[in-house]
Amino acid sequence: MKFSRTSRAALAFVGALALSGTLVACGSSDDKSADAGSTTLDPNTKVTLNVVGLLPGAKPEAQTALAQEVTDFQKENPNITVKTHDYEWKATTFAADLAGGTLPTVFEIPFTDAKTLIANQQIANMQAYLDSLSYAANFNKNLLQYGQGEDGKVYAIPAKSIYAVGLHYNRDLFTQAGLDPNKPPTTWDEVREDAKAIATKTGQAGFAQMSKDGTGGWQLTVDTYARGGRMEDGKKATVTNEQTKAALQFLKDLRWTDNAMGANFDYDWSSINQAFAAGKVGMYTSGQDVYTSLVQTNNINPKSYGLTMIPLSGSNSGVLGGGTMAAVSSKASNNEKAAAIKWIDAHYLRKYTNADAAAKQAQVQVASKQPVGTPELPIFSQQQYEQYQGWIKSYVNVPLDQMTSFTGKVFDAKLVNEPAVATQDVYKSLDTVVQAVLTNKDANIDQLLTDANAKAQRAIDAS
Repeated sequence: MKFSRTSRAALAFVGALALSGTLVACGSSDDKSADAGSTTLDPNTKVTLNVVGLLPGAKPEAQTALAQEVTDFQKENPNITVKTHDYEWKATTFAADLAGGTLPTVFEIPFTDAKTLIANQQIANMQAYLDSLSYAANFNKNLLQYGQGEDGKVYAIPAKSIYAVGLHYNRDLFTQAGLDPNKPPTTWDEVREDAKAIATKTGQAGFAQMSKDGTGGWQLTVDTYARGGRMEDGKKATVTNEQTKAALQFLKDLRWTDNAMGANFDYDWSSINQAFAAGKVGMYTSGQDVYTSLVQTNNINPKSYGLTMIPLSGSNSGVLGGGTMAAVSSKASNNEKAAAIKWIDAHYLRKYTNADAAAKQAQVQVASKQPVGTPELPIFSQQQYEQYQGWIKSYVNVPLDQMTSFTGKVFDAKLVNEPAVATQDVYKSLDTVVQAVLTNKDANIDQLLTDANAKAQRAIDAS
């Protein structure tokens, strides 16, 4: 299906929005001075390029699809050898991995991290290499600016998973609980009632919430935005707002009054996906693009999957949005950067701008039983994205008819960027708040938020 209102809302969102055991770049012996000033790969140079691959634990079918993509790329670029490495970005480990040199040469980062990495000179200036792509001028400029430095150059490139947060629900558990899976909840009160029904009648968690490695703060921010609050006002932390308090009270009531959240209160992004796909969670919030990971890594039954809008209340309510950028190590040589842009083009972006590339990738994914057509927000323009949808229409194999209560409404909603300053530190300051509310019946929400606000403010000031 096509998103008839993609442009207006999506553009509003992005405008508001190894040696010795390490994975060092293993290119030829060229040094940076040998090809200084060059933005094209020397045809006589052999480069081995380490890149991020799939999430750890991805199914063999997903690995097969990626391996075929690598084979096709190497045929097109015979002087480049690509080595993929399992990768999951985590706020708690990323900085150490980057400093320790254990990341691949081409790695992925959230929108929120690019500016800091640029300021710290930890990712490469890719402007000249990006300019070599025929569609370089077609990026949405408001989206591209997240990866630009103060010099106006592009260091990180919008790549994938441009998302808005939705409410994911298990249609089988809805049915078992006597609920209509074609009528998911539209208000927080209905979420609570449905969660109680699921917990009572199935014994599974009716609703679950991420709580660690920054994901607790991330999803509490989602809940706050949905009620009209914000976590920052310029460079001032505002996590003590009434909407955040209401979101935490909602969780507290679900946990302690309703006993509707199960027994696991230690979820991060990957573990909550696993529990949901296994039928142990009735509902949770996350990016609308997570269906692909649920298939590739968690073997979800497509018939059990449902996606709907996160409930919105209040005049300033909105849906949190974000995405993933591709970055290149600042230690990469010019030849490695030239190889990297070829991979970024082929792996992430070309399908949106070239009909043959779109069809070829979709064919490989279908042959490997991988999802084609998972809802996403556009990196380029509405016209280009709708053109891409037309190219892959005959290959789409995801249950879009089970996602219409999201795709039919999200582009009418206000889409709001993540907190702009010290984002991950602000999220981490809130993890302990979420954990306390879910594990301590007597948790004092006001005091917890006061303490978290002080931590968040220190992080904002330090940034």
